[in-house]
Amino acid sequence: MSVLTPNRLAFLALANEYCHAVENARQADRADFVADMLRLLPRIYIAASDIPRPDFQQDPAYIAPALDEDYYDSVRLSMEMLLGEDDTFLEVFEQDMKYSETPIAASISESLADIFQVLYNLIDSAKDAPAEIVVALLDACRDDFDEYWSQPLCNVLRALNAIRQN
Repeated sequence: MSVLTPNRLAFLALANEYCHAVENARQADRADFVADMLRLLPRIYIAASDIPRPDFQQDPAYIAPALDEDYYDSVRLSMEMLLGEDDTFLEVFEQDMKYSETPIAASISESLADIFQVLYNLIDSAKDAPAEIVVALLDACRDDFDEYWSQPLCNVLRALNAIRQN
């Protein structure tokens, strides 16, 4: 039987806290927002990494998309406006970088919005689901973390740290 372990519950709580911080970026102070992201993102990384892998192979759960494009653009734009000219950073881990002699720019707000989309969809799918389904959703989110959003999370931390230190 799958259960909601403390690690899984901690990840859900952090995902929820992150989503609230991103949704409230429009009203946030820039320094406070950057500090919040630098506090939350490493904890999300650790919590996602600590979600235990299932003991047996199961069909992955489907995390239904709940975030519509307009809302995604709204939160991304709020963060872009908050960060201003510091929203852009050079991406060194982009696959295309090894074939290019020109730097590849990335956006902090887009990276944060992409992570927001994953976590928002997870929270929406899990909010009224029974524990067994929530566990399967968390397992799917862990797989997605490993395959996609762990690297952007690490990359955006570097860029946020540069803002904070400068």
